[in-house]
Amino acid sequence: MSQPGSAERPLRVAIVGAGPSAFYAAGSLLKEPDLVVSIDIFERLIAPHGLVRYGVAPDHQNIKSVSKIYDRTVADPHVRYFGNVEFGKDISLEDLRCHYDQIILAVGAQSDRRLGIPGEDLPNSFSATEFVAWYNGHPDYVDFKPDLSVASVVVVGVGNVAMDVARELAKSVDELRDTDMADSALEALAASQVRDIWVLSRRGPAQVKFTNAEIREFGHLAIADAIVREDELNVDKTSLKAIEGDTAAQKNLDYLRAYVEMGDSGKKRHVHFRFLISPVEILAGPDGKIAGVRCEHNKLVPTEDGDMKAVGTGEYETLPAGMVLRSVGYRGVPLPGIPFNNRTGTIPNVEGRVTDENGIVVPGLYVVGWAKRGPTGVIGTNKPDSQATVTEMMADLPTVQPAPEPDPAAVLKLLDERNVHYVDNAQWDKIDQIELNKGKAQGRPRVKFVSRESMFKALEPVAPAAPKIELERREVLPGHEGDRETIE
Repeated sequence: MSQPGSAERPLRVAIVGAGPSAFYAAGSLLKEPDLVVSIDIFERLIAPHGLVRYGVAPDHQNIKSVSKIYDRTVADPHVRYFGNVEFGKDISLEDLRCHYDQIILAVGAQSDRRLGIPGEDLPNSFSATEFVAWYNGHPDYVDFKPDLSVASVVVVGVGNVAMDVARELAKSVDELRDTDMADSALEALAASQVRDIWVLSRRGPAQVKFTNAEIREFGHLAIADAIVREDELNVDKTSLKAIEGDTAAQKNLDYLRAYVEMGDSGKKRHVHFRFLISPVEILAGPDGKIAGVRCEHNKLVPTEDGDMKAVGTGEYETLPAGMVLRSVGYRGVPLPGIPFNNRTGTIPNVEGRVTDENGIVVPGLYVVGWAKRGPTGVIGTNKPDSQATVTEMMADLPTVQPAPEPDPAAVLKLLDERNVHYVDNAQWDKIDQIELNKGKAQGRPRVKFVSRESMFKALEPVAPAAPKIELERREVLPGHEGDRETIE
């Protein structure tokens, strides 16, 4: 039998997940010289592109444009797409090992970290992950209904996702209409009564995680001012020394100082950036709904590794709130039959090779993206990460254990026998084109289908109109002129 990777016996690779890291891995495999490869991508959702479709903010279309690269990858004749196929339910690890020589896990970090404070489970307390998925039209959040009739929202965290949700809440609906935001979210935000958004950072302004572009945008909102307290920008000497030469951190401070000077211009909404403050309890009013967030003020203490740790001072204040959105990090979730590090929320690995609980490499099983390294970096960070894993896969190729049933048709038969209603390349192309055409008609990038049912409905064949059949012409006798008719 020929070695997998040759024209006689193409290397069979399965990729679980269809987000950025999956497509970068597939693209890297396709570019490998002298490698003949057959790639199948399996995705739990119908639509591919992962966080680019369901995580990137709707008003950041320049970032979403990277999906065009992914589309070119999946259009390659050596790549097949299987949407609506869930790993562990529709197809198992044993199934993949039977039909593929190597398996790549590109499953991301699908859950979020909690605050671990009293009141966190009150109505209208959510993760930013849920809120982002809702306004991006994720099918799992069709029934998600945040109450935007409240006057004040507290956003916990100062990463880019926290900035996104704060910005979407602060913008007028007119600033969002030309995006691909879900229509249901646009309607809800149009009726929003939110006036104050509080963005809380447990550490100081020198330790924020948002990018320059994210904080800069708050100076250009139509109906919202960015409010920063001058006394909370007094950066300690240790923090200033830590960011010496860090141009990005220095620019963030410059933007925050500019907002101090700009102050309140009288716009109807305010985004308050607060530093050295941590929520310790979400408070309920007499009606059982969120009424406020009790917060403790912090001070920074140097750690042994040179970082700065936030320590509570015992001083408290309560912020008014009717909604709380936590954005304090993502973590992965365990998959059936796949090793998992519960402490880090990742799949244990060595340079992308999955390892078991004893640190021993599991042959033929690989991981990329956030599931590999944790939720760090931006979309583009996944490209070199995936390329690095593919490099290790190629190094392992001489010792790869060939799959016993590598015939691509066998996978189709397996899914059909299990009555899995999968969506292939051509079907996704059809859904994609319908969304793009609807968007073009409205002057928007696309108008998304937000439910699985509506996507499958769009794939149903359109019944042709019944032809009009005219009866055979005959001589019409006087008084019988109405007897001729047309049947449809």
